[in-house]
Amino acid sequence: MSASLAEPQRSRRNHWNNHVRRHAQMMPDAEALRFVGQATTWADLDRRTHAFAAALRRRGVQFGDRILMVMLNRTEYVEAVLGANIIGAIAVPVNIRMSPAEIAFLITDSGAKAIVTETMLAPLASGAAEAAGGVDLTIVVGDMAGDGSEGYADLVAEDASDLPEIDIPEDTTAMIMYTSGTTGKPKGAMLSHANLQAQVGTCIQLGTAGPGDKGAFPAPMFHIAALGAMAPSLYLGCCSVIHPLGAFDPDALLDMLAEEQITSIFMVPAQWQAVCAAQQANPRKLALRTMIWGAAPASDTVLKAMAETFPEAANYAVFGQTEMSPITCALEGKDALRKLGSVGKVVPAVTARIVDGEMNDVPVGQVGEIVYRGPNLMSGYWQNEQGTADAFAGGWFHSGDLVRQDDEGFIYVVDRKKDMIISGGENIYCAEVENVLFAHPKVLEAAVIGRPDDKWGEVPVAIVALKPEHELTLAELEDYLNDNLARFKHPKDLVVMPELPRNPSGKVVKPTLRAQYGGKDAGLAR
Repeated sequence: MSASLAEPQRSRRNHWNNHVRRHAQMMPDAEALRFVGQATTWADLDRRTHAFAAALRRRGVQFGDRILMVMLNRTEYVEAVLGANIIGAIAVPVNIRMSPAEIAFLITDSGAKAIVTETMLAPLASGAAEAAGGVDLTIVVGDMAGDGSEGYADLVAEDASDLPEIDIPEDTTAMIMYTSGTTGKPKGAMLSHANLQAQVGTCIQLGTAGPGDKGAFPAPMFHIAALGAMAPSLYLGCCSVIHPLGAFDPDALLDMLAEEQITSIFMVPAQWQAVCAAQQANPRKLALRTMIWGAAPASDTVLKAMAETFPEAANYAVFGQTEMSPITCALEGKDALRKLGSVGKVVPAVTARIVDGEMNDVPVGQVGEIVYRGPNLMSGYWQNEQGTADAFAGGWFHSGDLVRQDDEGFIYVVDRKKDMIISGGENIYCAEVENVLFAHPKVLEAAVIGRPDDKWGEVPVAIVALKPEHELTLAELEDYLNDNLARFKHPKDLVVMPELPRNPSGKVVKPTLRAQYGGKDAGLAR
């Protein structure tokens, strides 16, 4: 048998661990990752991910097991995801702004066998694990609390010589990314290696990623906006600069962009607005080639500021959702002002239709739901047959976005069937917040709507009717919500009504509530 035929099938697979190994062999000393000034070369990344994979396997983690990632942005996050995937385990990134009860649900729903966390978040992770009945293995980056957990540094220091070559087909699930559920419970979108590779192709074809780029990643690693955007860098062998999480500081970010000579970065419009103002006040010498934005609409004021502040950089808007890995539409800067409010055209890898409730295509200019097919489409929702069946009704993935298309093919989102609020780039589903409000001992009925906000794009507003002889303030409600709901999902205003308006079928009439309390000038409770 020839050497080429004897080569393990693993090496022929097109996924990010093979890309890492390829770069480790071809340019071992080149930088793969940077975090707060510390570099990890491709050789280091390959060695550490394989050591972590071997350590997991020795501790009983097998192909298909789920591993929760409860961490801030850091190098070890990327290593842990890649290391889990080497043995076919599935990474489950967790929004660290969730409450212990919310994370406990993810542990139970995913059947997680292990948790990877860090010192600061270890109490959150352990509390959630305890509420879920425990996990087999907890791994902590940094100092440990002595509660039976193991140190991440110890695992990556172990020998990986006993790790066999494990073939990971491209259709293997790499990550389960939980999205907030419209019925109050999150659903886990199963993203395969093939999905992520399709995302790579989309970014390269659009021009948002290219050879020699040095990308910065300020988005949280638990968002597909970070790991999905990093996939092209892992493929191309570009250096990825991971930005720490924390309060957004445009000056600190600009200093990093200048120091690292970043060529590409994705941010939400509110961040771009702040960065433009800071750059104009104190110009830095930057190397930006591409400015990428999304997750919320951008005003003409922001778009003009971006063009004036960074005239040498190309401007791209991207639109999509976790289930699509995520990009489905893109808008080039040359069209941004001409097509203000558009999310762009459908990207080449995606097939899309705009349909009515009977799955008939609607005429150009009319509103319908945009549905998708394509290689970047998830395989389904984790252990949720009904949710998957609903999402794929008629053989197409239903986005929940109501859109119209103009005669040039540009897409405009006009509403969201899923009753979702986008606040600072975070998706907030009204039903999830409403379910928590319903459980409050003073609340008789509740509805949540979005209100425009200059800083966050939108913020949630709670509208409630109380049980007889009860009163409730926003401050009192906050105390209750802190234990049950992620902070970013908290309503920023509270409206108390004698009763909520309902239609003859008994459903709350949200258009009436939006007309009364959803206006920008309605004011916020303080």
